[in-house]
Amino acid sequence: MYRTALTIAFFLLAASACESESGLASYYSGRGHSGEMTCVHRTRPFGSIVTVTGAGGSIRCRINDRGPFIRGRVIDVSMSAARALGMMRSGVIRVSVE
Repeated sequence: MYRTALTIAFFLLAASACESESGLASYYSGRGHSGEMTCVHRTRPFGSIVTVTGAGGSIRCRINDRGPFIRGRVIDVSMSAARALGMMRSGVIRVSVE
């Protein structure tokens, strides 16, 4: 019974990781090579590529860590990704993640 429930939970989590979500994004200055477009997400698999769309444009970045841990935030992006999205001045923007 426990093994079946664990298997079902795994597949539900994997399926939800493929869905799009909207919310707030912020940026960080750590983890990753300089200029690399990376981001952190709570549940999506490490190494997966997501498309982040905001007011300043759309980018593709690679998940490399867990977070953000602030309520209402769905993703944190690296500084190079933040520059590409045009969010350096505001710090936090509304985005869609696919």
